[in-house]
Amino acid sequence: MIEQQAIALVDDILPLWASRQPQAIALWANGRATTYGELEARANQVAHGLKALGLPPQSRIGFLGKNSDRYFELFFGAVKANMVVVGINWRLAPPEVSFILDDAGCEIVFVGREFIPLINLIWPDLPKLKHVIAMDGGHATWPAFDDWRAPQSEAPVTQSGKADDDVIQLYTSGTTGNPKGVQLTHANYADLFNQANRAGWAHLSPDSVQLVAMPLFHVAGVNMGIIGLAQGARSVILAEVDVLLILRLIPEQKIEAAFLVPAVILFMVQAAQKMPVDFSSLKHVYYGASPIAEELLLQAQALFKCSFTQLYGLTETLGGATFLGPDKHDPALGKLRSCGVPQAGVQIRIVDEQGSEVPAGQVGEIVYRSGSLMKGYWNNPDATAKAIRNGWFHTGDAGFFDVDGFLYIHDRVKDMIVSGGENIYPAEVENALFGHPAIADVAVIGVPDDKW
Repeated sequence: MIEQQAIALVDDILPLWASRQPQAIALWANGRATTYGELEARANQVAHGLKALGLPPQSRIGFLGKNSDRYFELFFGAVKANMVVVGINWRLAPPEVSFILDDAGCEIVFVGREFIPLINLIWPDLPKLKHVIAMDGGHATWPAFDDWRAPQSEAPVTQSGKADDDVIQLYTSGTTGNPKGVQLTHANYADLFNQANRAGWAHLSPDSVQLVAMPLFHVAGVNMGIIGLAQGARSVILAEVDVLLILRLIPEQKIEAAFLVPAVILFMVQAAQKMPVDFSSLKHVYYGASPIAEELLLQAQALFKCSFTQLYGLTETLGGATFLGPDKHDPALGKLRSCGVPQAGVQIRIVDEQGSEVPAGQVGEIVYRSGSLMKGYWNNPDATAKAIRNGWFHTGDAGFFDVDGFLYIHDRVKDMIVSGGENIYPAEVENALFGHPAIADVAVIGVPDDKW
């Protein structure tokens, strides 16, 4: 459980656990272990390093790289300095990456080895960018992250953040237009922690080991890391999803909990049917980000022999909205196709096109209100006003409540396609195809796929 009295702001997490268990391992990544004491000291160094660059409070700090333990040094260092990490989807095309860095006003970006050529390519289009740090080294002129951080002081940074200050900015997109920067605050995280505690899925302890395999540019990936650290647990970090590596690490690292999208669960089930895997350490699987086939869920429950919790939410809601707890995963209850009930403090309504609430069983748009709702879309008041009306966030998802109050996702109001937990926007694909001289017109739709 997250001790909310001791964690008022996100930057309270590391001092709390570094004081209680400085020698306990906080992060493990590819054989490299980082203790809570080391993580706290390095985050302080990052904070001093960012302040030394003369960046003002709430500056946006770009990060373009795959998952790593170093990301959390950067994230907590930025929070300590009252700055905001902008995690960038490394699957995006160069113009989209360029747009995000420019839109966020990033003067500094931390870049993984694989994406150094991309930053070199787009740098001429980024007049605001002044500093690039190579997270893994390997660049002739850009400083390596470890070398940049090492000379800085490990002394605690004076806390200057407030509850309404942004902590992280994640970019999401609609079916048209440019990506939108979702502003998420300390207060949003405090509300999410409350949801997790009261719903009962924040049930790790300092003895727990969890897996962080979903991308850290996604709300689910970064939340898994933050919520695990907020409970003093050990997080095993994977650079990206590798199903065979996951199956090896579960028994090797005694992994107790993991958040997985349905596509990864499918790949794990398929692989485990062909090779022996020891799942005895696994106690909790959280899943979400796309619908799951009922048959796959039953197969995974039989194979993993652990509790399952479905979590439904959006980036704009910090991932919090509804949950389907382990006690509701009995097929006899008939709720497996539901995404559960609203979490504590969350209000959800189903409305028609006029904004009027519809009765149980009738499909409408899902609208949402709670303390974890984003502050807004960065530099985009029009999009914010369109999405949040009278305090209610219009999700763009279509669904309905059954008579027992369980929410079902019926479809997308928007045209977004979800494949393997990733959002695919038809307009982007259409725009790319339309540029081919042999194509006169194009329309992109999604069709069901057993694998993705």
